[in-house]
Amino acid sequence: QVQLVESGGGSVQAGGSLRLSCEASGQYFGSRVMAWFRQAPGKEREFVAAIGWTGGNTDYVDSVKGRFTISRDNARNTVYLQMNSLKPEDTAVYFCAAKQPSWRTLRGEYTYWGQGTQVTVSS
Repeated sequence: QVQLVESGGGSVQAGGSLRLSCEASGQYFGSRVMAWFRQAPGKEREFVAAIGWTGGNTDYVDSVKGRFTISRDNARNTVYLQMNSLKPEDTAVYFCAAKQPSWRTLRGEYTYWGQGTQVTVSS
């Protein structure tokens, strides 16, 4: 089993920055693809970014490319999402997710989910 705990959410004005963290408990963190998703009010949850085992490969939804950066520290069992140039449309609950160990693809099904952290961007 894996437990994921997000932190770092909050309220910020447009153009500001936030850094989300997700700390994972359990085994095989270094062999798990990790990702961030978000869900805005009245909308479906959407993929934001994902990162491979070593951090060497990443994937982003088009709307955040150039503004968000996903990274990981396997020694700390933690994945991060640095969010810059935030826009009101980035307002959502952000969820951390993990795949089963040894799965390589960055998209597709994720097995484990955190409880989410709220990000609110005001104009």
